[in-house]
Amino acid sequence: MPELQTSRAGAVLIVTLSRPQVRNALSRGLRAELAAALAEAEADDGVRAVVLTGAGEAFCAGLDLAELEASLGYTSERHRQDSRALADLFLQMVRFPKPLVAAVNGHAVAGGAGLVTACDVALMAEGARIGYTEARIGFVAALVAVLLVRQVGEKHARDLLLGAHLIEASEAARIGLVNEVAPRADVLERALARAERMAANAPGSLRLTKALLAGVGSLGLEDGLRWAVDVNALARTSAELEEGVRAFLEKREPRWRAAGLAEPPPQQ
Repeated sequence: MPELQTSRAGAVLIVTLSRPQVRNALSRGLRAELAAALAEAEADDGVRAVVLTGAGEAFCAGLDLAELEASLGYTSERHRQDSRALADLFLQMVRFPKPLVAAVNGHAVAGGAGLVTACDVALMAEGARIGYTEARIGFVAALVAVLLVRQVGEKHARDLLLGAHLIEASEAARIGLVNEVAPRADVLERALARAERMAANAPGSLRLTKALLAGVGSLGLEDGLRWAVDVNALARTSAELEEGVRAFLEKREPRWRAAGLAEPPPQQ
């Protein structure tokens, strides 16, 4: 039985984690289905943005603890392979070239909080809580920590990771972990509205912007600006810019083409 459901709302693909009986825990099967769904969405020019949400009362409870317990006897190399697969999923989400919006309909815990952290934008339901609770069971939120520090800064990341506690949606918004708090009944609708607004922009511009955001944080000031010059120069030669300027001057909506988009330039 599929552990993930997808549906379309115009140019937005809704991806729903669908294991409500275990609070959408991230089994290996669910992680593989999510990776496949994102790969298909990337290749589909009709999909301009993705919203990720959960079925039932929870967004995601993190790794499937039954699977984790069964894996305790693995060799070090097999543990590394399993960890690498999860890291690849987070990296795929961060590098996904289209807007990726989390509609956090309920609690997001441990690896589930990691999914939220890997999305571009997150809207969270009132009453939901989020946290990186791995240290409570002797685990380490190693993969998520890399993303978390980049988003909320070291002090907030230390508090969340060392405290291993859950925080309310309002606190998550205050520290910049999520962008907006909404009534639970409205969180998916508002996430869709955000995604639709982003999807209306030039797909090539979004692709280059996301590549820049994903890579520039690891560069020094001069190297970052040098790479940004290359990205800027590439955008100046694009058919999208020509169409955007013409549409503005002609007072009409631009007609974007998703095919044949330029690849981001390599970092210098």
